[in-house]
Amino acid sequence: MTEPPPARASLSTLRRLAPYVRPHRRALLGGGAAALAGTLSGLTIPLVTRAIVDGPIARGDAGSLPWLVLGVLGLGVLEAALMFLRRRLVARPSTGIEAALRTDLFAHLQRLPVAFHDGWPSGQLLSRATADLTTIRWFVAFSGIFLVVNVLTVLVGIGVLLWLSVWLGAVIAVTAVPLLVLTVLLERRFSVAARRAQDQAGDLTTAIEESALGIRVLKSLGRGRRFTERFVAEARGLRGTELLKIRLIAALWAVLVLLPESAIAVVLGLGAWGVAGGSLTIGTLVAAVTVMTYLYWPIASLGWLLAEASNAAAATRRYWEVRDVAPDIVDPADPQPLPHPVRGALELRGVRFRHPGGDREILSGVDLAVRPGETMALVGATGSGKTTLTALVTRLHDVTGGAVLLDGVDVRRLRLADLRTAVATAFEDPVLISASVRENVLLGSPGSSDEQVWDALRVASADGFVAALPWGLDTRIGEQGMSLSGGQRQRLALARAVAGHPPVLVLDDPLSALDVHTEAEVEAALRRVLGGVTALVVAHRPSTVQLADRVALLDDGRIAAVGTHSQLLATVPEYRRLLASSDEDREEVGA
Repeated sequence: MTEPPPARASLSTLRRLAPYVRPHRRALLGGGAAALAGTLSGLTIPLVTRAIVDGPIARGDAGSLPWLVLGVLGLGVLEAALMFLRRRLVARPSTGIEAALRTDLFAHLQRLPVAFHDGWPSGQLLSRATADLTTIRWFVAFSGIFLVVNVLTVLVGIGVLLWLSVWLGAVIAVTAVPLLVLTVLLERRFSVAARRAQDQAGDLTTAIEESALGIRVLKSLGRGRRFTERFVAEARGLRGTELLKIRLIAALWAVLVLLPESAIAVVLGLGAWGVAGGSLTIGTLVAAVTVMTYLYWPIASLGWLLAEASNAAAATRRYWEVRDVAPDIVDPADPQPLPHPVRGALELRGVRFRHPGGDREILSGVDLAVRPGETMALVGATGSGKTTLTALVTRLHDVTGGAVLLDGVDVRRLRLADLRTAVATAFEDPVLISASVRENVLLGSPGSSDEQVWDALRVASADGFVAALPWGLDTRIGEQGMSLSGGQRQRLALARAVAGHPPVLVLDDPLSALDVHTEAEVEAALRRVLGGVTALVVAHRPSTVQLADRVALLDDGRIAAVGTHSQLLATVPEYRRLLASSDEDREEVGA
């Protein structure tokens, strides 16, 4: 299948904005009509000029001159008023369209699975949600309207010239052919460069974001210069593409200036010859030249407006590249309700998982049952699939075989909101948002009171350091919570997980960032909260394992053994080896 020409591709891409434009079509059409009426009122001025030159001036009768001059002034005032009206009419719709596009994109990003976000650089998503939508808004509010208005103005102007003089109008019509051909050729090249520039800008945004978030690592390892060199190389690549765009625009402007100016020269020559021969009046010649001068901006702007249309089309394509990704983890068509109250029985039956496009199974037939109210520790070597298994419980990923059951119901039969209310997760890498402590904890239980927030903080042994913060719960903790220690971030993440009192907790090595003293405090708190819920806890440390009623050993994508901590220590050599190595690693870190 061949690629459609850029002009046709741009048109079909921009048509996809129709659902967003349609609710505002009256205001936008009104704005376009006001712009067209304004330009046409300005185009009427040369005809009044002709009447002045061939009338009062030619006859030497100034009696009607003031009225004609007032007519020119009135047309000028009308043009200004209509331009003002156009801006007023299109400002609100264009910003409304931008806001709707941005809102829908953000909502769609929330629906897309974790696998999508793992594969997309955040800078590319950021540039699509900001710079690309600004480009689209500018097209809707200005360049798109004037692309249509200026084309119509040129056509009307040519019609006026043909009415004034067939020969003079023919000059413009003939000039328009090479003008159109060269404009289309240059616009095709520009559309390719525009898309490349937007992609490079997204890569540059990713580089800035990564270096800002990883500034501590870069500084501690002394790699700032290396990242700067990489950034400079990417910035130079973007600069080169922008310079190519400028060269193409410069060539386009040269064509758009040269041909109309040449046409004016030809019109002056032909017009002077016609005036000398008596076939043309001076007023008609003046009117024709004035019309052509007035058409100079509409003609010259066509190239720039086409370039803006290419930018908008490229931005729209980039926008829909994300919006067209269909979420594959969604609510079922006929969801099944969870039993009330939720008991918390969790079962994995023959669970298999392979990443899309992966060449091997990470999990290959996992069978595991966690009884209501039981705490099950999940132990395994690095890369054995522990974190992947926990992600299947809340459908951050979906099984590729088998089933995960909650109270006997396949989690794929549940509404995602119901499932993720019943099952709360605390990750090994605690992610906090740039907001207050209260807002971070309330992510786990919207609508909770301050007393309930403090209860959750006490469970996670986080109440002490939060109370010591300058503004307590109202203290903003900064982007990613980097103003806090690793242990403090981990405890806030724990508080967020238990804030809603979920019947099932999934904890992915929740004590990994804690020192020995803090770990003991959080363990004591966890013993209290784990007593009333079903919990699946990824564990590396013996102290974490001892929180569990039973332990499951994950090996080579399967559950190799299940039992109490003491039973596995006594009967499973691989289990003893794993715990011994984790103790050694911890002693080395402590040393």
